[in-house]
Amino acid sequence: MTYTLGLNFLHSDTSACIFENGTLIAAAEEERFTRIKHTSTFPYMSINFCLNKLNLDISKIDVITVNSNPFASFFDKAIFLIKNPKSLPIAFNSLNNSSKKYNLKNYIAKIDKDKIFLGKIKFIDHHESHMASSLFFNNFKECVNLSIDGFGDFSSCAWGFSMNKNLKIDKKVYFPHSLGIFYQAMTQYLGFKNYGDEYKVMGLSSYGKPKYADLISKLIYKKKEGFELNLNYFVHHKKQILSTNKNAQAVYKDLYSNKLIALLGDERQKDENLTIKHMDLAKSIQTVYEDIFFHILNNLHKKYKNDNLSLSGGCAMNSVANGKILKNTNFKNIYISPNPGDAGGAIGSACVHINKYLKKEIKVKNYAYLGSKYELNEIKEILDNNKIIKNYKVEYFSDHEVSKRISKKLAESKVIGWFQGETEWGPRALGNRSILADARNPNIKDIINSKIKRRESFRPFAPSILFEKKEEWFQIENEVPFMSEVYPIKVDKLKLLPGITHVDGTGRLQTVKKSSNLKYYNLINSFYELTGVPIILNTSFNENEPIVNSPEEAINCFHRTHMDLLVIGNYIISR
Repeated sequence: MTYTLGLNFLHSDTSACIFENGTLIAAAEEERFTRIKHTSTFPYMSINFCLNKLNLDISKIDVITVNSNPFASFFDKAIFLIKNPKSLPIAFNSLNNSSKKYNLKNYIAKIDKDKIFLGKIKFIDHHESHMASSLFFNNFKECVNLSIDGFGDFSSCAWGFSMNKNLKIDKKVYFPHSLGIFYQAMTQYLGFKNYGDEYKVMGLSSYGKPKYADLISKLIYKKKEGFELNLNYFVHHKKQILSTNKNAQAVYKDLYSNKLIALLGDERQKDENLTIKHMDLAKSIQTVYEDIFFHILNNLHKKYKNDNLSLSGGCAMNSVANGKILKNTNFKNIYISPNPGDAGGAIGSACVHINKYLKKEIKVKNYAYLGSKYELNEIKEILDNNKIIKNYKVEYFSDHEVSKRISKKLAESKVIGWFQGETEWGPRALGNRSILADARNPNIKDIINSKIKRRESFRPFAPSILFEKKEEWFQIENEVPFMSEVYPIKVDKLKLLPGITHVDGTGRLQTVKKSSNLKYYNLINSFYELTGVPIILNTSFNENEPIVNSPEEAINCFHRTHMDLLVIGNYIISR
């Protein structure tokens, strides 16, 4: 057997994965263990989880791959610094990170003091890793590969064409130009300062009109194939803007210059009430983003003359834009992995090595669910010994009875904590670490926010739908297994789904197949048999924290909030 350990290291959302020969066995993000969102700490706990999954120690690992290569784009970096000597502080920070990568063995030595890693370390180009994380898990014989994000290895965008899983990058967009930085800067301008807040702008955009699109389009220009920032409005190329706080979370100083304020007016303060102008700005930001995004895609389709798109990188999390690809480009088929951002690059880096050097076929049982799993005997032991649980009623039921009872409770507008199987791989709850509710209830969003989430009212909740019923309820034909695309709900169904319908008549759906998640499918199907609606509301099982990973965390979240029921495996816990 050959064992490959893939890492996302020195980016946010650090993570680890493990392959046995060419088969992906396990993967996890470090935040699920540290309980710190978007942590950039070295993924010790994720590594140990992966090793324990196969009863291995670090000495048994043949190769460790990292989704970054300090030598990538070396000449482009050198040319940029010669032309821009004021950017030397940024270069020094980059060199510091490079030195940390080359000191990786020092980190590895701390995993197990009694076992020594004797294998090789491979550094894989950041965007090649992104591409691989989607390419090797789609069903396309041929496809266009596009990776697009903030920055990684001095570039923000890369593309190429694959035949029979042959991965090749044809061109990149280099620092300081970045569509991800554009969106992040505008997210900050709207008062959402935390790393990863871009989804808030997406949600808010549906409430506005693109009144400021012409002004915002001054920030970024189309080029023949890609795009270019108007650097007068940005500062990321002039000074160091990235640091980490005491919790090892990424902290970005404002990416935009005073010229943006002169163009659009004062930025929104963090706790300032949202106005119509903010909503219109959000819509305008999303509109300009989509205009550049579709320009890239249409050029790639024209260049490669292929209808299949494999999309990756942090920008692949823009589900609003993703849902418009088929309508606004000539692509007919899309694949986006469940974890297209930096964390997913851990898997991509390992895939590159396995494919190129081991010549193994990449396989996985279920790409969506690769994390921690608890057997029924483990769950029983935890429940028996948990002091909090003694305050509640605990009952055990068969799979069929669980589906029957919980579907009935959902129909009564109860809010359910649902903890099953392996933890999801990626930022979306896909029916294993979910909070569930009835999408038919017009007040359910307020109920969930008052009982658990306490999040912004403009953010919608997502629907999970039986795969076979998707075309009856949504304006789509394709599969959306990882909740990565937003589509319009059919007009005649809108009044039946007020709990998950966004203000613009759309939903960020997840299509659920028996083959992908039988227990979750059976629950939705039981709800369908009871109500005639094959859809339930699905949001992540957490309360201002990373998604719960263990039964203890699920119990704690249930205890401190006001959700009505908690289901862990076949145990139903009620107040």
